Order: sequence, then structure tokens, then C-alpha cells
Amino acid sequence: MSQAKDIFQQAIPQMLNRAVYPAYERNLQERYLQTLLTNTLGNTVYANNRELLIEATVLHQEMSELDPEFMAKALVFARNQGYMRIQPLYGLAILSKVSPQLFARIFAQVVRIPSDLTEFLTILESIGRGQGGRAVKRQVALFLNRTSEYWALKYNGRGRGFNLSDAIVTSHPIPIDVKQQALFRYLRGHETNLALIPQIEAMEKLKKVTTDKDRIKQIQKGKLPYEIVTSVITPTPKVWVHLLYQMPVFALLRHLNTLHCHDVLDHPEHLQYIQQRLTDVEALRKAKILPFQFAKAYNEVKHPELRDTLSEAVDLSFDNLPDLPGRTAIFLDISGSMNGEYLQTGAVFAYALYKKTKGNSLFWLFNTTVHDAKPSRRDSIMGQARQVKAYGGTNTGAPVKQLTDIKEKVDQIIMITDEQQNTGSAFYSELQKYRQKINLHTKAFIVDIAPYQTAMVPPKDRQTFYIYGWSDTVLSFISQTLKGFHHMQHEVEQIDLEKDL
Repeated sequence: MSQAKDIFQQAIPQMLNRAVYPAYERNLQERYLQTLLTNTLGNTVYANNRELLIEATVLHQEMSELDPEFMAKALVFARNQGYMRIQPLYGLAILSKVSPQLFARIFAQVVRIPSDLTEFLTILESIGRGQGGRAVKRQVALFLNRTSEYWALKYNGRGRGFNLSDAIVTSHPIPIDVKQQALFRYLRGHETNLALIPQIEAMEKLKKVTTDKDRIKQIQKGKLPYEIVTSVITPTPKVWVHLLYQMPVFALLRHLNTLHCHDVLDHPEHLQYIQQRLTDVEALRKAKILPFQFAKAYNEVKHPELRDTLSEAVDLSFDNLPDLPGRTAIFLDISGSMNGEYLQTGAVFAYALYKKTKGNSLFWLFNTTVHDAKPSRRDSIMGQARQVKAYGGTNTGAPVKQLTDIKEKVDQIIMITDEQQNTGSAFYSELQKYRQKINLHTKAFIVDIAPYQTAMVPPKDRQTFYIYGWSDTVLSFISQTLKGFHHMQHEVEQIDLEKDL
């Protein structure tokens, strides 16, 4: 009875959203997670990157002062499970001053690769922290002791702000052996014995040879990965063919147009190999490629057979995701502010979600009105998602009201939106009516894909869950929550900072 009373108790909106419509404010922890998992500092319909940067900076500061331990856990979560980089690195720079101890505990879980390190050092300098002091230098030195030839080849990036050479000068790491000593000397631009670092020796020779035969010889001798080769020479079609068969799946996905332009796809055996790689379920699982990345490649690739392969890959990439119990209502926001990548991502997710329910769901599109998406379990996710277009205003209450009007009982509502309502009835008031009239226990999941700091539901509603950003954990989180797990904030709070994720 107390639960029902809590659900139906009125809550007054505390603020206005970007479209000047009444909205609620989530607690600081949830707003911080939202920033970490959605805010890439790019332009959106309702805010430019300068506004987003200012808001993010304020949140980082507030979080570091009020709850630095949650901040540390959130940074680890965002970097490792949300696959975000810039905001976690920005937060790490703030944390380095407020709590050197927490900073040291999570440094290696946020700074994963050398490009993370160079971004971190750049951010540190930009916020007036200079080289960061002894605590920062110690962590940078420990990180540099993991430097491999591959890292040196791929990430030194001379002339692009901070690089590994700058980091060595700043932190003065002590080499662990003669090979690393040679490596550090090379990175500093000093004369060194290249025989101790054979991959780098092969790369230096690759720069000088002129025939395809000699180039391929050095690539094989040094076991040089494709990204190193393409950074020092312009591959010919023959070299591209050689590189094709050593590329990881994600690299292959990113270079499809390049391979097409160099006529590699004109050879049936090469095309068949690519198609097999991109539809290998186990390889896709290990590569952790998100369906939305296949969707992006689909829009860029012109080769018709490869487009069919990518469409198949989108469907396959959802095979390992958990099923959702009960009946589900899926609502996709198609208002004008969702246009572009938001809508493409949302549509792919929504159609995939429909397929995972095995048809035990309804799928509606909405702006100021509601439309049945008429999804098919047989047609491809990508083919259906491409038909969805953005237009009109936003009425987030409309689909819930229609659900009530037709007396459709569902166990969970999943809404994909940027939350920028500008007309109609409020989502929360319609959700309360639905629960009161149709199903008291219906859970609601708001998949919020924008970084705006407002919400449609007050924090006191324990049956509504906010999910911020995109990763392959979104469906897993929903599935776990339906089985008794708690909010995303709770998931972060359970992180053990003594263990790597």
C-alpha cells in the first residue's frame, strides 16, 4: 500500500528543459552519470559544445567536492562499460587535485592506452594543473613502464600536442630493462640500438624501401600491424591485400571504403573473406562492436553486397544479448530534435529490442502523435531502421496516454528519447494514470541519449529507471533490473575500486 501511495503521490517539476517545458531534476549522482555517458562535447539541437563543456565542468567540480568516491567509481564505469573517453579523462584530471589517493587507485582503469594518457595530460594543462604534481607523475611513470614497441609505433604522434616523448620527459620513468631503455631513447629522438627493438627497426626500413615486395617483406619481418603501416606509407593495392588478412574485425569495418577504392573487393576471394569475418558471431562478440557502429558503416559503404553483409551483422550482433521477460512497450522519439545520429542509433536499438522480445511487445513511434512502427521479426533491423524519419515536436506523454486509452497491459515501458518535450501532456502524469488504471507494477526505462540536465520523472519514483548513453550493456541492464537489480547509480556504487573491471 505504501508503494502505491508513493507512485501516485504528485511531484512538482522543479525546472524547465531546453525546450522551456516543465521537467524534473535528477540527483547529482545521476546527472553526473548522464554527463559521463552521453556528453561528448559535440553540438546538439538544444545546446552547443561550449554550453555542454561549462555544464560538465560544474558537475565534475560538484561531484569531486560532495562525493569523490562515487565520482571515482563513475569514471571507471564510464570508461570501461560505457566506452567513453573524454569525460572520464576530464573527471580524472579534476579528481587528481581533490583526492590523490582515489586518483591513484583508478588511474590505470581510466587511462587504458597511450592516447588516453596524452589526452589526460592535455586536459590537465588546460585546466591549470600543469604537470599535476608528484601523485600524477608517479602514475604516469608506472603507466610508461608498460610501454611496448607497438605503443611506441602507434601512439607517439610527434607534433600533435602531448605524446609519449613528452610524458617521458615529464615523469622520468626508470626503464625496467635494456630493451625499454632503447625504446625510451627512440621515443626521445636519441640515437639507439634498433636491433634491441626489431619492430621499430622494421618500420624505419619500411619508410625507405620502394617496391611492394620489399615493403611486404618488412611488414612480415616486423609483424607490423595495419595501423602502423598506413601511418608511414601510402599502401598500394597489393599492400592493402596483405594488410586485409591481418586486420582485426573493427579495423576491417573502418576500412571497407578504402578497400573498395583500391579495388580489393573486385576479387571474389577477398570479398568472401570480408563477408565471413563480419558475420562471424564469435569474432563479433570478442570485438565488442556495437550494432550502431555497423549501422554507421552501412551508411558509408557503397558496395551493394557489403551493405547486405553489414545489415546481417547488425542482426547478429544482438544474438548474445539477454532476453526480456514479460510484455514490453517500446516507444521511439522521432521528433525533430532526434534527427541524425540520435535517431539512427535509437531506431537500430528499438528494432533490435523488438526482435529480442520475440514479438511479445508493441513498438510505437511518437512525436506529438503516436504511430505504430509495424515492425517485422523477419526483415532486417537495418532495413527497417533506415525507414524511420525525424519530424515534428515532442509529446512524451502521448504514447503512454494511448496505452491507457486502449487498455493495453504491459510489464515494462522502454522509451528512447532526448527528453526535450515541448507540447502535450507530461510523461510522468500519464505514467501515473496508466499505473493507477491498468498495471500498478509496470516498470519504465528511459533510455536518455542526450546530455541535457533535465528529466521527465522525479527521483522518488522507484519503478522508473534512467539509462544514460549507449553500449552493449544497455539491454543487459534492463534485463537485470527486471530480475531485481537496481538503478544504474546503484550499479556504480557496487563497483570495487580494488579490482579491474
